[in-house]
Order: sequence, then C-alpha cells, then structure tokens
Amino acid sequence: MNYILEVQGLSKTYRGAEFPALENISFSVAEGDTIGIIGPSGAGKSTLLRCINRLVNPNEGKVLIEGEDITSAPSAKVRSLRRRVGMVFQHHNLVARLTVMQNAMHGRLGYMSAIDGVLGRYSENDKRRALNILDQTGLSDFLYHRAGELSGGQRQRVGIVRALMQEPSLLLCDEPIASLDPASAQVVMELICKVCKNQNIACIINLHQVEAAMKYTDRIIGMSKGKIVYDGPTSALTEVMIEKIYDKPMSQLMIGTEAIG
Repeated sequence: MNYILEVQGLSKTYRGAEFPALENISFSVAEGDTIGIIGPSGAGKSTLLRCINRLVNPNEGKVLIEGEDITSAPSAKVRSLRRRVGMVFQHHNLVARLTVMQNAMHGRLGYMSAIDGVLGRYSENDKRRALNILDQTGLSDFLYHRAGELSGGQRQRVGIVRALMQEPSLLLCDEPIASLDPASAQVVMELICKVCKNQNIACIINLHQVEAAMKYTDRIIGMSKGKIVYDGPTSALTEVMIEKIYDKPMSQLMIGTEAIG
C-alpha cells in the first residue's frame, strides 16, 4: 500500500518536562483515511501534528510524506513538502485586518515567489478556485468582510478554505472545534469530513471531544503521556479503553451533562 504519511519511531522531549511529549510514535495513513486523535491535555496530540509538519523538530524518528522524509529535509525541501500538508489551527491563524478572500488566497503562498506573494500576484485560476471553494463552504457573501468581523465558526471555515487552496494530500486539524459552540462545531466537522471524502484527502483531527471523534472519524488513535495506547477502528473503541486513555472513570469524563461514550 502507498501511504500518504508514515510516522516512524517519533520522539520529542521538551526541556524540563516530566515525561516525553512523544515517545516512539509509529503509524501510517493511507489516501482518504480520516483519523481522530484523542487524549487528555498534555498527551502529545498537538506536538505530534507539529512534528508531522515540522513546525517542531523531533529528537528522534522520521516523518515520511508520500515517501519523502520531512524531518531531515533542508529548508527548501521542507517548503515543498509543506505544500502537500494543509493545516487547520484551533485559533484560525487568520490575518484579522485582511478580507476573507485575501486570507483564503494565502493558501497559495507556498507555490509563489516571495515577491509575488508580497504583492498578491495570484493567478486567475487560483482566484476562481478560491471563489468556488468559498461558495461551497457558505462564505460567498463574506468575500470582502475582514476576517476579524466574522464569527468563530466562520473564521474556522476560512481557515479550512485556506488549507484546501494548497491542494493538499494530507489535512492536519489541531482542535478545530475546541472554541466553537455546538452548532458551529457540527458545521465545521461536517465540512472537514465532506471535503476530505469528496477529494480523497487523508485527514488527521486532534479532538478533545470523544463523541465527535466517534461520530466523524473512521479510525482513532488514543494518546496518553506521549504514547499511543489505542490505534484502531472507531467502532472498536470501548468505554474501558477510553478510561485507559484518559486515566479516569467514565463518570468523570463529562461534556455538559452527558458522559463521554
């Protein structure tokens, strides 16, 4: 099988930390896979995604993106490999003073020279593609609104469009619904899953909400203290395993007034 992503023996320790952020992490992701990563705060979920995209350098191990090692690649090669990896952040990382359209077009910067990027010299094809994706995500009425004027759910959708403008093989989503109300969270999760399914994009989503991971993903990786303690089908995730991942009884794992599970 040809894998979009292969993580091999990945380890990362931050200075002064009680335990490694990541310890000997290994897994593979095929084209079109949708994977939820769950675990308590400090489990290493965000560090894992940042090592995959080399926003953080691991101490050991390899990350192969379509067979090419990003962990040992020179900076020019890293830039090329990052084109294939879209990133959706918890806090959007948009430029608040720029319009929705301008923020969406930033997804093309990795394909442009520095001067063209600064001057905003985007191709007509790229502009048409952005307009099409913004229309599909319900944002066509907000093209010239500043990002800072949007709701949290709208900003997150702009962040997704920006990532899709890279034409990625792999989409990494780091807590994309953590700061959203339930209705906005549902819209964002359905959008991510729909787009990835339609375009056959592999997707990894870090989630605090176990019930969201179970509803929207096909495979779950459970992490605790920097280690993988579960990697398997969503349908096989049991309450016993959830308690092991979070090191708490189900009665204490609450969202609102309902227990996780």
